[in-house]
Amino acid sequence: MNTITKELLGLVSDLFDKPNGAYNIREDSGCAGRQSTENIEIKSKLGKPGIDILIKPGTHDENVYIPACITHSNVDDLVYNDFYVGENADVTIVAGCGVHTEGEEASQHNGIHRFFLQKGAHVRYLEKHIGIGEGTGKRIINPQTYAELAEGAVMEMDTVQIKGVDSTRRVTRAKLDADSRLVIKEKIMTHGDQTAETDFEVELNGDGSGVDLISRSVARGKSHQVFRSRIYGNCACTGHSECDAIIMDNGVVSAIPELTANHVDAALIHEAAIGKIAGEQITKLMTLGLTEQEAEAKIIEGFLK
Repeated sequence: MNTITKELLGLVSDLFDKPNGAYNIREDSGCAGRQSTENIEIKSKLGKPGIDILIKPGTHDENVYIPACITHSNVDDLVYNDFYVGENADVTIVAGCGVHTEGEEASQHNGIHRFFLQKGAHVRYLEKHIGIGEGTGKRIINPQTYAELAEGAVMEMDTVQIKGVDSTRRVTRAKLDADSRLVIKEKIMTHGDQTAETDFEVELNGDGSGVDLISRSVARGKSHQVFRSRIYGNCACTGHSECDAIIMDNGVVSAIPELTANHVDAALIHEAAIGKIAGEQITKLMTLGLTEQEAEAKIIEGFLK
């Protein structure tokens, strides 16, 4: 691994040494390191770039690391990663992508992740995206996530993007069977001319299934964000979509919810709040000795925490 990869790994996955557990580290469209464990096998796909991650039934208290790093300009990376999670397994998956540019050419990473959770499986999925470098080339990250949750399965996704990514389109699709649950918590901050688009679509197909889609974002400068969510309640189920956003400078945020109840016992809710930082919040912090800029930073930090 080169020095930029090591820096990016610390930023997106909190990795500063060899991971403890199964891992696959992607560097500039190639593999910089891989390790399987007794319960988690990682193997290369046939015919297209990417890996299959096979998690045995009953696996508990194990981590899987699959970060991707782009270390220079003029890289167009595409990867397909499929996760097969056995019955009653309980694992944490640490993903994330970092893009570094040093020239005028753009670099981008397109990661397509599919999750197949068997009965009673539990997955915590942690994903950070970040862009760094002194180059003028755009840093682009476009993640796609597809999930199928069998009866009683639970998937928790925590995604963060708060620095340096010039353009992103984040697509998530999920189908839930009976008594399964999906929770997604998204945090985004954009600035300058950056753009960010989130596109959620969830089908609740089994009685007792439920989803929570929660997005918190800050749009600064002339950046533009779009939040779309579609929830289809096809049974006795619960669905909740929430978008809270702060706009600053000339930032723009659009929230576009869609709820479709195809069953009399489908309970679906959407909440959205978009606005600027309240003046009294800044004033209160300034009375404690903070400058206006420090007060704004502290409010944003708490909002995105």
